[in-house]
Amino acid sequence: MISLFWAIFFSVLLFVVFKYFTKYNINTFQAIVCNYIVAFIVGIYTTEQSISIATTLQKPWLLYCMYLGSLFIAIFFTMGKTSQLNGVSVASVASKMSLIIPVLFGLLFFKESIGFLKAIGIGTALFAVYFTTKKSTTTIETTNFMFPILLFFGSGIIDTSIHFIQKTKVPLADTSLFSSFTFLSAFLVGCLVFVYQHYKNQFEFHFKNLIGGIALGIPNYFSMYFLIRALQNEKIQSATLFTLINIGVILLTTLIGLLLFKEKLKKQNYVGIALAILALVLVSF
Repeated sequence: MISLFWAIFFSVLLFVVFKYFTKYNINTFQAIVCNYIVAFIVGIYTTEQSISIATTLQKPWLLYCMYLGSLFIAIFFTMGKTSQLNGVSVASVASKMSLIIPVLFGLLFFKESIGFLKAIGIGTALFAVYFTTKKSTTTIETTNFMFPILLFFGSGIIDTSIHFIQKTKVPLADTSLFSSFTFLSAFLVGCLVFVYQHYKNQFEFHFKNLIGGIALGIPNYFSMYFLIRALQNEKIQSATLFTLINIGVILLTTLIGLLLFKEKLKKQNYVGIALAILALVLVSF
């Protein structure tokens, strides 16, 4: 449960850092790419394993790192497009509602079982996610429905992939290395995007974006590291874990938004908070 707590804490910290990006006019994509190399360095620095390039290249999970790294960049791009075309509210709802994908995967593929109360709790969590993250009455334009759908499935596929890979390919001792090289792969893919932007005369780098990347990279590494550690706990099923993490992140980010950023909530958001607390109780039992 300690890993679960830290996974929630560092995930919330990511949202706080992103909030300050707008205040200081930081280029989010450039900071994201920089954050990946920072996360890689943090992982390499904190690992207790001796690192050998030859040995690492033979790891069975290395190709999966490249796959996840590419997904990270692709989903970030999709999230940006969804925010631009449909609004931040729609992007937030689409990404958070995707928790149903790893939950269903755990139930169907790993044959996890849940009781009646937990099933009701997971269903309640979906409604809680919708009402808590929906900040306006914005509707999805029929001409732009593609990106929210891609964001929904893409976000769910990332969580599902991490779950599957850690269960089948990553030994407990390799958790830090696997996390580190996943972020290195994402950084390399991001650099390819930078090269393309430079070719199109669309690239202009500012030092503050690197600072933003450093601020983001540290909690980003630990959020993934502790998520994987939590998934490796055989005493808690992934369906329960993903639900608890999403509900925990929603409640804590909402609280920080109220206290730190003076955000205002609508009636539907309070309904979502009440449902989130109910879901938390049901899933915990």
